[in-house]
Amino acid sequence: MTPTQFENLLSLVAPFITKQTVIREPISAAERLCLTIRFLASGDSMSSISYQYLIGLTTISNIIEETCHIIWTCLQKEVLPSYLNEENWLNISNDFENKWNFNHCIGAIDGKHVLIQCPDNAGSAYFNYKHSHSIVLLGICDANYIFTFVDIGSYGRRSDGGIFRDSLVGQKFHNGKMNLPKPEPLIVDGPSLPYVLVGDEAFQLTEYLLRPYPGRGGLNQSRLIYNYRLSRARRIIENTFGILVSQWRILKRPLICTVSKAIKIVQAIVCIHNWLRTQDIGINQYIEETLVDQNESTGFIPGSWRKDIENSAFRNTATCGSNNSTRNAIKIRDIFCNYFNNEGAISWQLDYC
Repeated sequence: MTPTQFENLLSLVAPFITKQTVIREPISAAERLCLTIRFLASGDSMSSISYQYLIGLTTISNIIEETCHIIWTCLQKEVLPSYLNEENWLNISNDFENKWNFNHCIGAIDGKHVLIQCPDNAGSAYFNYKHSHSIVLLGICDANYIFTFVDIGSYGRRSDGGIFRDSLVGQKFHNGKMNLPKPEPLIVDGPSLPYVLVGDEAFQLTEYLLRPYPGRGGLNQSRLIYNYRLSRARRIIENTFGILVSQWRILKRPLICTVSKAIKIVQAIVCIHNWLRTQDIGINQYIEETLVDQNESTGFIPGSWRKDIENSAFRNTATCGSNNSTRNAIKIRDIFCNYFNNEGAISWQLDYC
């Protein structure tokens, strides 16, 4: 974050974190925001931040929680709009087609466990399949590593597919209320295909969400090619989560705080990430090229985030999506598969299958 960006962010949140007191000189809004950003970006403990700023530990804790909440409140409508129109979706689709060679894709979806300390009196609600406690960050992102929708704070025991199905955005997708462009053919005189999300096996195959063909072995070449093309587009959400861990190092370890505070921390990080990234496209100052995966002529080059995410607070979610797909959803996937193996084939796809 540059000094100019910090000042711009401060101008947005300062009216809500400025305090007035007659007892002693209050902690300024700039210092409140600065120590919060330092806490999120450095991964330092609250005790360390308390020592660095010569402010009591309880006060530091309260400042961080309040400032994270204000960041979410001030930035959410700007960087995570609840409404996208048809033109917005078409722009996202064009980016996926141009950058990741996947037509009619309007987002990549995935979820991550965010490890937390065992909550008081929580029972097994936050206890996940890897025998740790967590909340879930479910996200949909565009082709530029920007979240378009998030669901933060669901119980760790739940699956990605279940969280998405029950979320507000999941319900809107299911009920056809997302203002998506009308289905269009990919080739002249071809069948009309809907605009879709791409996800992994944790999600149910639907008319608006594509997942890979199941089975690690025994797939024919055409299905392997489809799975590769889908995986390549879906990798964008994996990279987006990796960027969060690399740039916001508080996520490199379990969050030692209450569930409500953990949710506010993740909310603030997502908002600042989107806010910075929207100013960074084409500049690559916030996200350096080596940070994310690259596909070069010599082969796949993994991003440096893959090392950072090891032993971090992020964990993969359980793969337990439903297989009860409709015939039409299966047909749609087959048509995409056929397209990627014929008119939509790219010269180097066989090198990865």
